[in-house]
Amino acid sequence: MDVTSFITESSAANQAKKTASLLKTLSVNALIMGESGVGKRTLASFILPDASLIDASNFDELFVALESAKELIITNIDNSPNLNRLIATIQEKNVRVIATSKQSFNSESIDELFSVKFDIPPLRERMEDVAPLVEKFTQEAAELFGVNDLFNSRNFKADLSKNADSLRRQVMINYLLQDIQDVELMDIIENYLYDKLGSNSDYRNFLYLYEVPLIRGGLKKFKSQLQLSDKLGLNRNTLRKKISENKQYLKG
Repeated sequence: MDVTSFITESSAANQAKKTASLLKTLSVNALIMGESGVGKRTLASFILPDASLIDASNFDELFVALESAKELIITNIDNSPNLNRLIATIQEKNVRVIATSKQSFNSESIDELFSVKFDIPPLRERMEDVAPLVEKFTQEAAELFGVNDLFNSRNFKADLSKNADSLRRQVMINYLLQDIQDVELMDIIENYLYDKLGSNSDYRNFLYLYEVPLIRGGLKKFKSQLQLSDKLGLNRNTLRKKISENKQYLKG
């Protein structure tokens, strides 16, 4: 992993990077905490660039590695099926460990093992990092898809539900779809529906796949139900009914 992927525009992210830089010069164990997608593994690999990464849930693999490794990155240590045994083995084998966790720990054994513990806040608390991440993921998308089109950020609302993980996926999908052709879009819908069709009411059940994007796109473009009903050639009451029927997809 490349530490350059850890954006440090926000003060919180910058502080986390400084802590990681300090840990590169020390021979101590450290625990990096935070939600999924905040950059824990990136910083762990920055601190121990030559160390193997093993998820704590892979119990047997982890204990084999502890027999021979001098340093190790243990991801999701909160998923360990036997945390006490793991801690005891790390101490017995004297392996330097940088671990990650999605939750905070308050226990004497954890405090004894990890001299340094620090949190990486979620992206929603460090919004300064969002735009640079979007730019980075856009560059990745351009390389992946072999095109150099500018990313269309109009009406783009960052999905931070899983931090950088959800944001990256969102950028990739948006980048791919921004110049999609109608036949390609129909192919996507066809593939989506292929395994889902089978009941006697499928036409009605899946009509929202057409109606929701049409209504959402129309409301964004024309700003009012009155104008949209005119452009679609629908009675206003019919449009209101459609909006009500699909209200779960039209929130916000």
